[in-house]
Formats: sequence, structure tokens, C-alpha cells
Amino acid sequence: MAVEKIGDVLPEGVWANALSLTSPKDACRLSAVASTFRDASQSDSVWERFLPSDYREILARANEDVSFIERFQSRKDLYLYLCDHHVLLDSRRMTFSLEKTSGKKCFMLSARELFICWGDTPQYWQWNSAPESRFPEVAELLDVCWLEIKGKINLNILSPSTNYAAYLIFTTTPDAHGFGFHPAEGYLLLNNQESEKRLWYLNPQERRPGTNRIRRYRSPIRHRRIGVQVDSNVDDGDSNVGKPKKRDDGWMEVELGEYFVGSDEDGEMEMVLSEINGGNWKRGLVIEGIEIRPKEKKV
Repeated sequence: MAVEKIGDVLPEGVWANALSLTSPKDACRLSAVASTFRDASQSDSVWERFLPSDYREILARANEDVSFIERFQSRKDLYLYLCDHHVLLDSRRMTFSLEKTSGKKCFMLSARELFICWGDTPQYWQWNSAPESRFPEVAELLDVCWLEIKGKINLNILSPSTNYAAYLIFTTTPDAHGFGFHPAEGYLLLNNQESEKRLWYLNPQERRPGTNRIRRYRSPIRHRRIGVQVDSNVDDGDSNVGKPKKRDDGWMEVELGEYFVGSDEDGEMEMVLSEINGGNWKRGLVIEGIEIRPKEKKV
């Protein structure tokens, strides 16, 4: 092949530099074309470019007895590990990983890292361990009528020039109920400006009451009956209200909003999920956290 002949003339470092200017996906494809690319694609200098510029600082926060980076023989091995695993940071309250095709940063805030209204009140929320969770604890909703969950992340820790979306990661217990009266709202808050709100029915198994129908639920804590008037423009046929998406890891997710992070952008992004309009009692939501990951921007 012509590429092989040119490769005999040009030093491997030249090819490695050329590959580092592409993307992880392209580098892997080119390595299958010729041995020249294959050898160059193993170079640490190539994968050092694909890793985030601040990966050393981030991984220094990993919950490891020894340096996390020293566990890997090459930067390619480190890159691939970060694509397939969620590294626990900050006393196991956050995870860090990479999006495989682009090398963009992904984070997840644990439930303990979030503000959960009444979250420290045992009669309303309880904290449990869940073997299927990446975190030591998850928050289980016992009984509230005011559901409000918030998380914050600094924009400067995210990959620049990247469109991000935030997702609430959760599941429901078999006795979950109270989520069919009124949809929950998800949105982002930046510089005191709210993003467009997403509407979600959080429990896809729950039958929603009919239009203008009163439904009552006796709270096991308050021992009083609450009558709730269902909003007349929210019903089973409302195309503006979404349902949770089932994930490969067994959890469910709903999108709270998306935001394009510019170059050198600073500030804080707040992510919110709330259902405070219905007034009815709710239970059976299990919160793992909020995930922030790249999302393809619609044109």
C-alpha cells in the first residue's frame, strides 16, 4: 500500500502527531488501515491529546490508596478504562468518566451531593444502600407532597464547546404512587434564567386519573385525607409530557435540560426536578443522582 511505503520514510512520531489531531474514533479506524497507523496509534502522545487537559487533577480526587494513573501501562489503556467505568471521586459522592467516541467529560452527582427537600427528615426520606448503585447510598422517598431535588455543577469542569444535558437517575419501588396527578418539571437554572421546562410522569406503571377527577390518598404519616384537583390540560393524551427512559444499568432517567458550554465558560449550573403544584402525597421514588453528559445538539 502507498501508506506503508510512506510510513517507511516518515518517522512514527509524525504519524502519531497526525493521529492526535483527529479523534479517538478516527484513530481507531485508521489503525486498521495500515501497520504504520496501528503502531502510531499506540503512542502515549496520541492518547494524551485525547484525554481531557485536566484529567490528572480530576483523577487526583479518586478514592484510591495509590495514584489512579499509575495503575495503567499506557494512556490508551487509561482512556479506554475511563470510557467503560465510572471513577468515584470526592469521598464517593461523584463519578467521572469519558464519552468513548469524543473523549468529552461525563459526571454524576450522587444523591448525597444533591439538595433534596426534607431529605434529612427520616419520616419523609430514608437513605439505603443499593447493590446496583455506583454510590454507597441512595435516597428513597417515603412520603412527601412537596418534591424538590436540586444539584449544582461548575461549568469550568465540563468539556468546552460541548452541548451537555442533565438527567435525573432513579427507579421506583413496587408501592410507588402519587406521581400520576401532575407531571414533574425538570429544568436548568443559569444566571437566574430558567431553561425550557421538561414535563415528566415519573412512574410509568401508575395509572393517571381522568381529566378533572378528584383522587384521594391517605398519608401514613399525617393521617389526613388530601383532595387533589387534576389539571384539566394534563391527561393521558398530553403529548408534551414524557415518560422515563429505561437505562442499560437498570435505572431510569429523565432529562432535566440541556446547555451548550462555550470555551472558557465559568459559572454554576443548577439542575432541578420538582413537583410542587399538585399537593398530593407521593412515595416510592429512589434517587441515585444527577448525571451530566454530552448530548448531540439538534440543528
